Amino acid sequence: MAAKDTAQYLPDCLDSILAQTYPHWELLAVNDHSSDATPDILSAYAAKDPRIRVFHSDRPRLIPTLQVGYAEAKGTLINRMDSDDMMPDYKLQVLVDEWLKHGKGTIIAGGTKHFVDEGEVGDGFIRYERWLNAVARNNTHYQEIYRECVIPSHCWIIHKEDFDAAGAFDPIVYPEDYDLCFRFYRLGLRVVGINRILHYWRDRSERISRTWEEYKDNRYFDLKLRYFYELDRDHNRPLVLWGAGRNGKDMARLLQSHGDTFRWITNNERKTGKDIYGVRLDHYSQIVDFDNPQIIIAVASPSGKNQIKQQLKWWKKKPVEDYWFFS
Repeated sequence: MAAKDTAQYLPDCLDSILAQTYPHWELLAVNDHSSDATPDILSAYAAKDPRIRVFHSDRPRLIPTLQVGYAEAKGTLINRMDSDDMMPDYKLQVLVDEWLKHGKGTIIAGGTKHFVDEGEVGDGFIRYERWLNAVARNNTHYQEIYRECVIPSHCWIIHKEDFDAAGAFDPIVYPEDYDLCFRFYRLGLRVVGINRILHYWRDRSERISRTWEEYKDNRYFDLKLRYFYELDRDHNRPLVLWGAGRNGKDMARLLQSHGDTFRWITNNERKTGKDIYGVRLDHYSQIVDFDNPQIIIAVASPSGKNQIKQQLKWWKKKPVEDYWFFS
C-alpha cells in the first residue's frame, strides 16, 4: 500500500484492514514523501500490530513506491490496497477461500462500491462501478479488456510467482492497474470473477485519476493499441474500424501511425461516402461482405454502443466473430 498525504483517510483505511476476519496477512505500507501526518499514523498503527510494516520510498510517485513495498513481501498471495479506501471485513477471507479452490495460474477478482464523505459519487464513477461489477459477475474480463480497466488495482488476489511472472510492479507505465490487466492477459492467467463487493472505493477530488496528466485522456488508446498489436492483431485478416465521431477519428489516426490499413464504417448516414484522413467511410451494413474481419469499435455514446451490440447479435449468423469495444 502506497500512502501519500492521506492522513485524513488513513485511520479508516487501517482500521478496516485490522478488522479483517482473515488474520494471516501482512501490510507493507510505504510512505511516498508525505507532507502531512501520514508517516506518524503509519508508525502508530505499526506499533500496535506487528503485521503492519512501514517503509519510506526513496523515489517519488506511485509505481516506484509500490516497488519498495513489494521488495519486502513475505506472503504467498498478493493483494494491493489504496490508503484512502476501505475494505469490507470479509474481503481477504473471501479472496483467499476462492483462490484456494483454483490455485496457481488464477486471479480472483471481485466488485467495488464507490463512496464519498460528502455529496454524491460522480456519474462517471457510478457507470464504471456498474460495468466493473457486471464484468466480475459475468466473468468477462478478457472479453471486455479493450474497453476499460477490467480489474481494479485493489480488487484481486494472485500467487506471488504468478505476479512475478506478469512483471509485478516493474514497468513504469500508467495507468498501472490497466497495464497490469494486459500483462495478466498476455501471460494467459485465468481470471475468476466473483459476485461480491470486495472494496470500498473513495471518490474525492484529489485522487490521482482526476489530477495526474497520465490519466487526463482516460480512453488510453495508446496503451490499448500497443497490446492489441502485440496480442490480438492478425495481419492476414482485414481490420475494420467502426465509429466516425471523435473516438473513431482519433483511433483512425493512431491506426495509421501503426502503419496499418483498415476499412472504416459508420452508422451515421451523413458521413457515409466521405473521405477522412484518406479513408472512405462505408455504411456499416457492408461489414458482412468483409472476409473474416477483426473489428475495433470506437463509439462514445451509450445508445450507439447498444445499437452496435444489437446488430452484432444478429450478425452472429454471419462471419463476424472478433470485435472489441475500445471505448
